[in-house]
Amino acid sequence: GEPTDLVWHKDTALEGYDAAILPGGFAQGDYLRPGAVARFSPIMTAVQKMANAGKPVIGICNGFQMLQEAGLLPGAMLRNQTLTYICRYLYLSPEQRDSPLTVGLTEGEILRIPIGHADGNYYADDETLEALERNDQVVFRYVNAQGARDDTANPNGAANAIAGVRNERGNV
Repeated sequence: GEPTDLVWHKDTALEGYDAAILPGGFAQGDYLRPGAVARFSPIMTAVQKMANAGKPVIGICNGFQMLQEAGLLPGAMLRNQTLTYICRYLYLSPEQRDSPLTVGLTEGEILRIPIGHADGNYYADDETLEALERNDQVVFRYVNAQGARDDTANPNGAANAIAGVRNERGNV
């Protein structure tokens, strides 16, 4: 119910906005790495300023990858372990209930969501993974319908079954 605007990637300012959501949608055709080219769009300087100011910045699919490429989120996205495009419904466990995306969810709630990606395999080195876990930066994990982590519930081979992370400050 909040008013929203579409902001063009060649725009250069986000003054007056309280938050930014970077959606998915095969940014720049995904010819290099998803989000790698789009990360250089002029609007990304304003997104970085917004994030540095502590305002909420949410990235979904390629938007998430753009935030990684811009250095606003840790880790990288690799090709799915199967090297195939995956399009299906699956289950996520919200690991934190204090992020803008999860604040309204109840303890133990499991989300059934659609995915569509070839580069959904979250990767980070061991040191980064340890820091993410220690600092409660993992927001979503792949789980089965009962909420348990198992290899069959992790569609792309993501490290620690990670489906979403936030920065240390918690606003991105």
